[in-house]
Amino acid sequence: MHALLVTLLVIVCVGLIAVVLLQSGKSAGLSGAISGGAEQLFGKQKARGLDLVLHRITIVLSVLFFILTILVSYFKL
Repeated sequence: MHALLVTLLVIVCVGLIAVVLLQSGKSAGLSGAISGGAEQLFGKQKARGLDLVLHRITIVLSVLFFILTILVSYFKL
């Protein structure tokens, strides 16, 4: 049982890392303030749906990560 949970945890970890890296960064600081106006003018509307899907997948994978981590620590004892 422990080996199965650890395997699932590794798969969820790799998936979580991939999904976080696929998300577009939130512009912050001075460079974000300058380029933010251009993004609003020329539109970044196309990626909005993809960002929403990636955000939801991130939430699901993070909840699975915490649940699997607790289960692995519980069954290791």
